[in-house]
Amino acid sequence: MMRITKFEHANFVVEAENKRLIVDPGSFTRLLDDAHDVVAIVVTHEHPDHWTPEQLSGILANNSDVKIFAPQGAATAIGDDFDVTVVADGDTAQVGPFSLAFYGAKHAVIHESIPIVNNVGVLINNTIFYPGDSYTVPPVSVDVLAIPSSAPWLKIGEAMDYVLNVKPKRGFPTHEMVNSDAGKSMANQRLASMVESGGGEYFPLTPGDTLEL
Repeated sequence: MMRITKFEHANFVVEAENKRLIVDPGSFTRLLDDAHDVVAIVVTHEHPDHWTPEQLSGILANNSDVKIFAPQGAATAIGDDFDVTVVADGDTAQVGPFSLAFYGAKHAVIHESIPIVNNVGVLINNTIFYPGDSYTVPPVSVDVLAIPSSAPWLKIGEAMDYVLNVKPKRGFPTHEMVNSDAGKSMANQRLASMVESGGGEYFPLTPGDTLEL
């Protein structure tokens, strides 16, 4: 059994066997300095809305043996203050009860004037896939898709097509803090229609909501 708890923006926590995996604890997310039983952190890319030194320090203060996984660009940005395992497309890892498989290589294009950085999506326990800031389609079937729902790089029609390509059984929104409440509602309606068109179920999780798997 696993539990997903969604927090603000791109951050969510997966629990299994009383251990926790934290994904993308960034600047738009409440400080996670009270998190315990954490065995791993995944940072999909270097942008600060997906990680901050304060978030990593706060988590590590209560969980000294945490492993941090990130692509090369994020590892370079994080620097030598933290021990980071660099991962790339096709890599796998096992940490406690969590099997991790990494897919994808690049962030989606924001604008031609903005550099494209490294980005990896992560498949957790062959069940939950989160692409980070990309439209990476993993080469496996996806049970639960964490769907980016709004971003400077995202057009809702492209996000809808992404859901159609992945065909998840279940989905929930991420990366939504750049939107107003009205915008979040609109994105949820559009993404729900795509998940449901493939026979799946959409869960419009808000910060603090959980999904039992």
